[in-house]
Amino acid sequence: MKAWQLQRLGGELRFTDVRTPEPRPGSALVRIEASALMSYLKAYVEGKLPAYNPPPGPFTIGTNGVGVVEAVGRDVWHLKPGQRVVLSSYFVAAENVEDPAQVLIGLTSSPDAAQVLVDWPDGTLAEYALMPVEALTPAEGLDGFDATQLVTVGRCIIPFGGLLRGRLAAGETLVVNGATGAYGTAAVLVAVAMGAAQIIAAGRKPEALEAVARAGGPRVSTVTLTGNVQKDAGAIREAANGGAHMAFDMVGQARDPRATLAALHSLRRGGRLVLMGSMTTDLPVPYTTLMLNSWEIIGQFMYPAGAYRRLLDLLRSGQLDISPIRPRVYPLASLPEAMEAAATAGNLECVVMQP
Repeated sequence: MKAWQLQRLGGELRFTDVRTPEPRPGSALVRIEASALMSYLKAYVEGKLPAYNPPPGPFTIGTNGVGVVEAVGRDVWHLKPGQRVVLSSYFVAAENVEDPAQVLIGLTSSPDAAQVLVDWPDGTLAEYALMPVEALTPAEGLDGFDATQLVTVGRCIIPFGGLLRGRLAAGETLVVNGATGAYGTAAVLVAVAMGAAQIIAAGRKPEALEAVARAGGPRVSTVTLTGNVQKDAGAIREAANGGAHMAFDMVGQARDPRATLAALHSLRRGGRLVLMGSMTTDLPVPYTTLMLNSWEIIGQFMYPAGAYRRLLDLLRSGQLDISPIRPRVYPLASLPEAMEAAATAGNLECVVMQP
């Protein structure tokens, strides 16, 4: 089969012939129909993201995808050949232990989970992918979506994990900080699907915020942030009719904490702040204010087991509308061009590879 193999971070990336893997116990071989690119894949390949710990030796890159089960190994009882599935790079070891190892297949692991990535190094930028069955979710009842559109639901699964962790309930008001990013925009769409009564899209680009509001519909309003914590928190509270029940922070590589602090201070008493983005500095927490308002600050990495099934249920029922996310499709052989496009794609665009 053809696959994009990376020798090492910063090393040679080749589109080459490799042996099609054989199913092994607990796995399924999937014929890839579409794979979505991360915006930072080019920087990852070039070795400009040193925090990542890739598999040792040559490996096939690529994270989320959509495909059809070609064959299954032993100890697989429910997935069947011919079944359509969604592939996730997020894999948590299945052993019944207190703190199971977790990795992103085809991408990275924490240092203590490196052995898991040795066993499961290869991702989705190939004609076939061998995956542990825990990373596959059946996608029946979604025949109205072709693979290039369905794969964009992978943009939604990460914020869905954070909204579940924050216990977002129907009828609540949510603030999304970083709403003009790809995952922040997806958070707005998912919150609409989950029944939030009002979503405040907050960010620093008014035109991009308006595009998010159009995509999300009448329950979405916007606040353009100025960088003044007190002023921005007041503007969000006013838009939220006195304060939000929950804030979701998805700002990537934030250089200062002011936007996150504004989201925190916009909460009503008993509110929750979920952190899923990244920040290059510390977040100074106002201890007394936090205590007096009974606020929660929750960190969340990725999403729980079963989340993809619930997300596909929202899509299947029509509650989640992914049509605003536009796929830009490239043939698998054109990965270098596609990585350039992904690095500059808008928040309502998703670069998709198709074998």
